[in-house]
Amino acid sequence: MAIIQNSPQAFGGPGIAPRWTHSAKDVVSTAYSTSSRLWFTVSGGVVSEIYYPTIDRPQVRDLQFLVTDGKTFFHDVHRHMESRTEYFDSCGLGVRIVNADREGRYRIISEAIADPHQPCLLIHSRLEADDDLLPKLHLYVLLAPHLEVGGWHNNGNCASIAGRDFLIAHKGETWLSLAATVPFVARSCGYVGTSDGWDDLAGDFKLNHLFASASDGNIALTGEIDLRQQREFTIGLSFGHSLHRSVTTLFQSLGIPYAQHKQRFQEQWHRACRDFIPMAQFTNDGGALFHKSIELLLAHEDKVYPGALIASLSIPWGEIKSDDDLGGYHLVWTRDMVNSATGLLAAGDLVTPLRALIYLACSQQADGGFPQNFWTNGIPYWRGIQLDEVAFPIMLAWRLSRGGGLADFDPYPMVRAGARYLIEQGPVTPQDRWEENSGFSPSTLASNIAALICAAAFARDRGDEATAGFLEDYADFLDRHIEPWTVTRQGFLVPGISRHFVRINPIAAGDNQPDEDPDHGQVLVHNRQSGERVLFPAAEIVDAGFLELVRYGIRKAGDPLIEDSLRVVDAVLKKDFPAGPCWLRYTHDGYGQRDDGGGFDVWGVGRPWPLLCGERGHYELAAGRDARPYVSALERFATATRLLPEQIWDLPDNPEALLAYGGPTGSAMPLMWAHAEYIKLVRSVGDGQVFDLIPEVVRHFQDNGERKKIEVWKANRQVKLIVAGTRLKIIAAKPFTLHWGQGEWNPVHDTHSSGTAIGIDYVDLETAPGDRSPLRFTFYWPEESRWEGRDYAVALTDKRRKV
Repeated sequence: MAIIQNSPQAFGGPGIAPRWTHSAKDVVSTAYSTSSRLWFTVSGGVVSEIYYPTIDRPQVRDLQFLVTDGKTFFHDVHRHMESRTEYFDSCGLGVRIVNADREGRYRIISEAIADPHQPCLLIHSRLEADDDLLPKLHLYVLLAPHLEVGGWHNNGNCASIAGRDFLIAHKGETWLSLAATVPFVARSCGYVGTSDGWDDLAGDFKLNHLFASASDGNIALTGEIDLRQQREFTIGLSFGHSLHRSVTTLFQSLGIPYAQHKQRFQEQWHRACRDFIPMAQFTNDGGALFHKSIELLLAHEDKVYPGALIASLSIPWGEIKSDDDLGGYHLVWTRDMVNSATGLLAAGDLVTPLRALIYLACSQQADGGFPQNFWTNGIPYWRGIQLDEVAFPIMLAWRLSRGGGLADFDPYPMVRAGARYLIEQGPVTPQDRWEENSGFSPSTLASNIAALICAAAFARDRGDEATAGFLEDYADFLDRHIEPWTVTRQGFLVPGISRHFVRINPIAAGDNQPDEDPDHGQVLVHNRQSGERVLFPAAEIVDAGFLELVRYGIRKAGDPLIEDSLRVVDAVLKKDFPAGPCWLRYTHDGYGQRDDGGGFDVWGVGRPWPLLCGERGHYELAAGRDARPYVSALERFATATRLLPEQIWDLPDNPEALLAYGGPTGSAMPLMWAHAEYIKLVRSVGDGQVFDLIPEVVRHFQDNGERKKIEVWKANRQVKLIVAGTRLKIIAAKPFTLHWGQGEWNPVHDTHSSGTAIGIDYVDLETAPGDRSPLRFTFYWPEESRWEGRDYAVALTDKRRKV
């Protein structure tokens, strides 16, 4: 058994306030095997966050080398070395890191992989130096544990077992162990900023304090590598839910030669990627970003909860994030997740998207919805509601169904519950896709309409024409209101264009009788400096979310309204870079790096998103124009290690903040949504058609002639006025009898509701073009043997709002 040393105890506890690291990664990596439940990242030549045992649990802030000659200098990687990071093979995520003295006197060449079968990080390193300097060098490894997703309350100790000295840390039920294939000649556990190895060495270039223990604080572990006989070695960092498990894993991993681990690591990745569709001829870089994007998407799937694909192995602006902010992007957003799964589907993978669909079906809440985001175990983190995140899983189910990828899984129960949720809770979404405002959103409406048509296709496949017709009717209702709800007639951003789509028509989710005119709406823009609350006319807040209407087939590319709206978007949101064009999310956006280079903290300044370049490329393809320049732009926005950032810096270089014009900001990198968008764009170019296009949607809205005139009355949208000649569909979540009449209840009718397979009942009331008498009605609820207790009225008019 391991012997833990507790004395001497470090001073200076609990240490300075913990922070995470920069989000802009150079590499994210893992073994492909599900038994290796460890993921790691590299940033600036340093191993940064390490995740275990699930992909949403960062356990380490960083691990780096320190170098000193003991007398004249002390170097750490970030401050004193030049670093280069690259993949050591064209396939797979194994990484080579070269950290070199800026004066050229020494360099450390490392390869980092995850043990292909166990949760252990392996770093194989070689120190090279001038002959006269080499004997004088001291090399240290410095580790900052942030166990159980936090820097506070960590505990570190020196330990030994079977004649081997090593370092350990623990918190709660999580343990880590650190050792190397050569001995540590010195070890110390200290508190960050007061007594850790970095502070000790920075003082006089010597490790004077050899503390055996640092408890209950923000700690760092330091070990000196024995270079006297061996300058090439392997460091192992293992994890477990007990000390014994982490120690056993550590020495088992170090007991196998690194070359054998590396060979198995590569074999796994080569097998994983051998069957993907070759698309190099449709790229401008020989398929390099396409292939790496596939690997990155695969690497972002959890191994304890198969199918759980997270948004990014990064913590945006992590250098200013503390234990109070647990959620980086290492969470499940169903929107991002379905985009990732669809990207893999576009690359020819049927297996991973099916796992994703099954995972989502098992994560769906009882009411049919999905939380804004959640941990891989299904527990919600943020609890906002975004209707597109309910729609996307339905579309994924449809894609797998039509692509022959469902195997023996039946997604229809999930589809039914999701469709019911969209109808009951919509059409106002409590949050749009940018997660900030409630109201009518063109992009959310597009996803909802497409999902309902997909759900109708599922119902029709099962012979349920009544449910299919009901779902299509509700989709028609949404479709008919897209322009009245989301198009301004008072646009002023571009001279001569007064009619264009807005980003959001702001309406409170709980308002059942709202003013639905977008020209009356005032949008609260969030993330403004000092928390200021600023309202803008809806016509002033634009984005390109309306392009989703074309992507799925609801509207035709080239439509004058779409083209005018694009002219507005390009005028106020487009930024041109040497790599190509890129777009801001929306006008007055505050989510992004501050102008002085500071990280986003409550407020900031929105920056361009490469993802939106991919969305524009899809539209250009649909419009019959050349999409290849957008493929090229995305490839050029990627880093040297082929990672696509969430946002890019659009101001002059700021070296102190590590910001370069056209390069990544401190937001998420890599962003899996962007990588999926790139894969889909390449596949779309190859096919000559947008991959996300849904044929049933095209047939329904573009090939069937005039759209149906349908209005919907329901508890959360009690419409007061409809155009005569429109069918009024009255819906409720349980059976009812509608007691109704026109004018002054003469004559009176009792109509029993019709049921559907999704658990929603309805009554259709037809009106004639010349009708002027209002419809009056109330409800009888047979399951409860009670009357509603109040009457409702809907007036009729011959005038419809012009758009």
